[in-house]
Amino acid sequence: MKRWLPVIAAGAIGLGCLGLAGWRLAESWAPSRERYPFQGMDVRGGEGPFEWRQLKAAGAAFVYHVATEGIARDPAFESDWEALAEAGLGRGAIHVYSLCAPARAQAEAFLALVPRSPDALPPALALDFDPACPRRPERAALIAELRQMLGAIEAHAGHAALLRVSPAFERAYQVSAALPCPVWETGNLLAPDYAARPWRMWQASDFHRIEGAPAPVHWDVIAP
Repeated sequence: MKRWLPVIAAGAIGLGCLGLAGWRLAESWAPSRERYPFQGMDVRGGEGPFEWRQLKAAGAAFVYHVATEGIARDPAFESDWEALAEAGLGRGAIHVYSLCAPARAQAEAFLALVPRSPDALPPALALDFDPACPRRPERAALIAELRQMLGAIEAHAGHAALLRVSPAFERAYQVSAALPCPVWETGNLLAPDYAARPWRMWQASDFHRIEGAPAPVHWDVIAP
């Protein structure tokens, strides 16, 4: 058995190196620029600091930034919002919807924080389950709440909002069939198709590495 130990060890090292090389390749992967020329990222406070000009030089055309989550404000949003404009990056604001807070209060929090900016990208309403929130309303009640929320933020922004919905949330509530918003789907490496209509934005990777970010980021593309 002892004579096989070096062989086994060498094989393990080789597999480890192959795994590391594969992971580094996955981190650098992005969808084809020829097919999807507009690519960027979505972030939230606490993931930085970011070097916005360096990110733009490395290929990011836009950044979506979480502004509010439920009724809570992202503490980094205001300073980052201004810095994004100074860096010449497209910028959009995200509200992460909470099933445990009234829609009206969430809308008020978003409107109080996010300025009306004529150059801003459409706002995004992010829908996913939060393990810390046990509430699971009936579909009809939820759709009514979301319509109230969307009406407020779309009136504020002056155009339709994106609906960023997770696969689990879509399976449970089929929100994309009820709400006529452009859809932002998620799916690592493979283009998703779980919504009721083709996606307008795709979060293609949640482990993409790019110069200007201290850690992997969520990488997104806009449909041509």
